[in-house]
Amino acid sequence: MREGAINNRKVAIVGCGFVGSATAFCLMQSGLFSEMVLIDADHDRAEGEALDIAHGIPFIGHVDIYAGTYDDIVDAAIVIITAGANQKPDETRLDLVHKNVGIFKSIIPEIANRNYQGIILVVSNPVDILTYVACKLSNMPEDRVIGSGTVLDTARLKYKLGEHLNVDSKSVHAFIIGEHGDSEIAAWSSANVSGVPLNDFCELRGHFQHEESMDRIAEEVKNCAYEIISKKRATYYGIAMSVKRICEAIVRNDRSILPISRMIHGEYGIEGMALSMPAVLGEDGVQTRVPIALNEDEQKKLKQSADTLASVIKELDLN
Repeated sequence: MREGAINNRKVAIVGCGFVGSATAFCLMQSGLFSEMVLIDADHDRAEGEALDIAHGIPFIGHVDIYAGTYDDIVDAAIVIITAGANQKPDETRLDLVHKNVGIFKSIIPEIANRNYQGIILVVSNPVDILTYVACKLSNMPEDRVIGSGTVLDTARLKYKLGEHLNVDSKSVHAFIIGEHGDSEIAAWSSANVSGVPLNDFCELRGHFQHEESMDRIAEEVKNCAYEIISKKRATYYGIAMSVKRICEAIVRNDRSILPISRMIHGEYGIEGMALSMPAVLGEDGVQTRVPIALNEDEQKKLKQSADTLASVIKELDLN
């Protein structure tokens, strides 16, 4: 991380709704940060969340958590943006785009105008498009503007495969890539369980109907959020834990490979688009892009996913 300008133990969260407050609570328990500033258009809401979480400090250890303003972000290692309209039961993530682009037009310039030198982590949906918007509006180096991408979708895939195979999901190595949304792709061709190709491991566990199982699991993963939203109106715990994992990789300089949303330039024939793809993530953001092996069908679906997002971006006014 850039020495002098950045406090590696400080994080800022913009937006104190369900996702922002759950993220703050999760990060407070993680011990990653000693200082946390919460920012919201409703300052009282930010103060209330900060006070509520702060009352748990005697159980955790000291964290300076408070409601602040954009002036407080200048030395934060990471600014996490969760602000935006919530996805309703009958909406797709792409349906949110115009509402949330408008909100980002008020947030991102506030960050850019302070010559911010840390990392922007976009969590608001649709995350890939809003990561693109944050890149364009901030004029920051692209490697330091990332989105939570398909980190949660990938965790859901590993969870589902772990259940299907009755093995520890941490032993499952597989990615959801592309859009964090309806055109997401399960990269089955590179999936494995502790180095054993997925189909081979399935047969070891007595499963032989590979295509049927893969289609079912991929569909379940894609629809997880819709199911949760229909039952409790919002998803926030899973994404909060995903954000914690991303923050760990950054502040600890873990150089973890995570499928974050990032700008794509030339990979798989895609240019100038933010998509969720694996990358080595460390203290300065994206360190190395990871071109995982994809079969012809997966590459075609990835290009279609990019085209879906590109068609939406063409309609945006980012001036």
